[in-house]
Amino acid sequence: MIQRINFYQIFKVDTDGSIEPLRLVRIGGVQMGPGVRFGRGVSFSGIDLAQFVGRDFAVEEESGVLVIKGIF
Repeated sequence: MIQRINFYQIFKVDTDGSIEPLRLVRIGGVQMGPGVRFGRGVSFSGIDLAQFVGRDFAVEEESGVLVIKGIF
């Protein structure tokens, strides 16, 4: 079942501006979890998440992994 949740329920923005997932997340074919940090300009399946801070995401949970399906 696809759910709509906010960016800050999936990721945190560190003081240096880098983004880090709060749990296991998959975007396209890329899976990452807590401890993985990336900054502006880093693209996952063509998506620079720094451009969508604060927005809502369409997600679905699959075997404990939050799969991002879209962005509102």
